[in-house]
Amino acid sequence: MKIFRSLSIASLTLASAALIAAAPQESADLSKLKGAIKIDGSSTVYPITEAVAEEFNKVASKVRVTVGISGTGGGFKRFSAGEIDIADASRPIKKAESDGATKSKVEYVELPVAYDGLTIVVNPKNTWCTSLTIDQIKKIYSASGGIKTWKDIDASWPEKPIKVYSPGTDSGTFDYFKEVTVGKDGSIRSDMSVSEDDNVLVRGVSGDENAIGFFGCAYYFENKGKVKSIAVDNGKGAIAPTTETIENGSYAPFSRPLFIYVNKASAEKPEVAAFIEFYLKNAAELAAEVGYVRLPESISTKVATNWSKRRTGTQFTTPEGEAVTGALAQVYE
Repeated sequence: MKIFRSLSIASLTLASAALIAAAPQESADLSKLKGAIKIDGSSTVYPITEAVAEEFNKVASKVRVTVGISGTGGGFKRFSAGEIDIADASRPIKKAESDGATKSKVEYVELPVAYDGLTIVVNPKNTWCTSLTIDQIKKIYSASGGIKTWKDIDASWPEKPIKVYSPGTDSGTFDYFKEVTVGKDGSIRSDMSVSEDDNVLVRGVSGDENAIGFFGCAYYFENKGKVKSIAVDNGKGAIAPTTETIENGSYAPFSRPLFIYVNKASAEKPEVAAFIEFYLKNAAELAAEVGYVRLPESISTKVATNWSKRRTGTQFTTPEGEAVTGALAQVYE
């Protein structure tokens, strides 16, 4: 699943060379590092982490970094059990997952790394659907929505059977989508085609005129010729997913932060600490290279401070276990 690298490898190589030239002493120190770093989790965050891993390998070639894509939930299962050093996540850690980490004596540092805009897509041959309201999206994906054809959504649309694609249930993208559409306690339809691999979803939608699906904006930006994005109307008019609308939050409710979670004990290992330092220094540039939206400097500064202090725990769950919602700039301190 090595996506995006063919288009951005030249620019990333130049960026890496510039970093090396600017910090020769740091590069020399990194070249002496040895060891292995295990990462798993979100397929949405994967392109960023994989890009960082590839650039890091150029200056720390003796450190073996492996990046898996078992989904946010799958990554947290391994992370909470102490099996991996870093978890990629397209949503904040849940109370049950955090409790599992505590049970396994795993302390962690929570680090936002970029913004994503969860993107609703259809086949380019679909000429009738250009925007959807949140209520329409809910009806399409809800178990009780009763949507079988495009005409069921809008009477002026063709009576063609709708084919629904979705990330798998271990995906943080699925969790986030479900919560903001049908609700935490709602039920998603059971006849969807699902995959933890977003490239499979791209192929599915691009191959069926009557298909609809969703995934992270980077996969849409990379595949604009294969799928068509749908603007979302959350009561303030239809808003398309762009770098600007995702960053300023107007692409609501589908703008969201992406995270990495670092095992605090693992961070005591020089190779892991160096990798995270490298990640945070280069996250803005590499996130943009692979199609995501960089964090504002004000938030990046908070992230760097929390990492340097090794601040543990999540800021997205109350002591009572309730999820904390709101804009990243308001929640993350």
